[in-house]
Amino acid sequence: MMTVAVKEMERKVTRIGNSLGLTLPQEVLKHANIKQGDEIKFNLEEDGTVIIKKHNPINVEVLEGIDQEFIEGLKDLFDNYDQTLENLADR
Repeated sequence: MMTVAVKEMERKVTRIGNSLGLTLPQEVLKHANIKQGDEIKFNLEEDGTVIIKKHNPINVEVLEGIDQEFIEGLKDLFDNYDQTLENLADR
């Protein structure tokens, strides 16, 4: 895993149509390997921290023939324990 010095950046929230939005610095996009058209995942932590990362959708074609209930169970597992599993993988 690549170690990066902690960098702090600020952005102002602006109005975009009827919504609020912000732009992401190029350095953040590059660091997270996010490109135009990619989907982004937000993890909302108990302490108010928001983790933003690129969403890597599952290729469902490889799951053909696997029971739908099993797939939904895996999805629930990852939705609820994604950060825990990532922390274990980093050990």
